[in-house]
Amino acid sequence: MRPSDLPEIRHLPLFRDMLQANFEQLMQGAYAQSFPEGLMLIRQGDPADFLHIVVEGMVELFAEWKGRSASMTVVQPVGTFILAACIRDAPYLMSARTLERSRIIMIPASDLRAVFRRDVEFAVSTINELATCYRAVVRHAKGLKLRDSRERVAAYLLKRAAQAGQAEFDLGIEKRVIASMLGMTPENLSRALKSLAEDGVRVQGQRVTLWDRARLLPVAQPDPLLDGPG
Repeated sequence: MRPSDLPEIRHLPLFRDMLQANFEQLMQGAYAQSFPEGLMLIRQGDPADFLHIVVEGMVELFAEWKGRSASMTVVQPVGTFILAACIRDAPYLMSARTLERSRIIMIPASDLRAVFRRDVEFAVSTINELATCYRAVVRHAKGLKLRDSRERVAAYLLKRAAQAGQAEFDLGIEKRVIASMLGMTPENLSRALKSLAEDGVRVQGQRVTLWDRARLLPVAQPDPLLDGPG
């Protein structure tokens, strides 16, 4: 592992408040590896052997059943997956694959559980992380059930613009993955994007411009109980 990786990992809310000695012990047992685009990192149903930390690249978490597949989320630097399975010593509920060349740090799940039992601050941070993930899943489920396709796409674009800090941004993720995360087909996503042109949205390939945010807001009707934060 590169020494330059440690400050970024230490700054993550999950590790920020734990004892330095315990952090160093976790990092001693961890190792880094680079993976090419399209590589399967974990498979649903397998034992949770490692907590993964994405430090470079991008990883898609997805699920499969009866020949169907659905994207659940995309993890970008610096982000972790899948904490809950590691803490519970349970099988992965999702699979993961790289969307581009990625560098991943892997911490043995057994080391994670051992530190969880003896480091109070790390245990509190773990609970907070899991609670944050749970609330994000509830919000996502509410969006899928309560918003129609145009509203979901509008809300997604407003969120991405807020993350970018500007009205013009690159999607950065294949549209098929975005469509799956939003519970629709790529064709439905394309139609929704085209229909939002009259509501202040311009899409050229991966480039999106919200040229009139005021016209898009009534479509999505952002709500903190649906969209966050917190």
